[in-house]
Amino acid sequence: MAREFDRNMFVMLLAVMVGVIIITYFVADIVNRSKMETLTTQYEGEITTVKFKSKNFTSHFLKSSVVLDQAREDRAFGNYHFDLGFLWYRSALAEKNSSLMDLYKLRGIDNCTNAMPYYYNSHLNFEEAQGYFDDTKSCADEEYLNMLDLYVNLTGLGSQLTMLRYNASRYLMYLTENLTFDAGTNSVEYLVNVSGLLGLFDAAMAAYGGMAQEYEEIQDEIDEYEFFEEER
Repeated sequence: MAREFDRNMFVMLLAVMVGVIIITYFVADIVNRSKMETLTTQYEGEITTVKFKSKNFTSHFLKSSVVLDQAREDRAFGNYHFDLGFLWYRSALAEKNSSLMDLYKLRGIDNCTNAMPYYYNSHLNFEEAQGYFDDTKSCADEEYLNMLDLYVNLTGLGSQLTMLRYNASRYLMYLTENLTFDAGTNSVEYLVNVSGLLGLFDAAMAAYGGMAQEYEEIQDEIDEYEFFEEER
């Protein structure tokens, strides 16, 4: 009788243990599934945020780059006409022939006139690009912030450079307009006292020279910028 009781007790205990194990398994499974669902929801949210941030970064950066490219192109055309204008101005200033002086003078004025709108448009585009690059920082990862700061500085300098050249083109045009040929001395002189204009022109050119060097240094730094470490 005692043996039968012990066997029944053993069977009952075994059944209880199996039941506890099964219940524990199901509870653990439910807990794990709940954790997995929570993590999945969390990661899906993070992935959505990353995708949205990446999309905004790409959109902002491309928009900034397009405007910057336009600013550079306008600046290049402005430089082309300014350099020609300055060349014709110096040629007219040194000329010993009245007709050639008039021809060089006209060409100098035309090129200065052509340079000014290019510089002004470039100035506006540099300013716009600077704003776009600054906005891009709000949706950029930390590793890109230094690079974006370089672009912000570059476009800021670009807007100042083009305005300096705009003013220099205007002063140069006024100087060229004031050239006249003196048949008595067989030389070119100015119609009025242009010492003030010459001072403004020289100051603009000097400021441009120093700022242009800084602009090129930042451009070189951008061209050599490394986003990732060389050793991976």
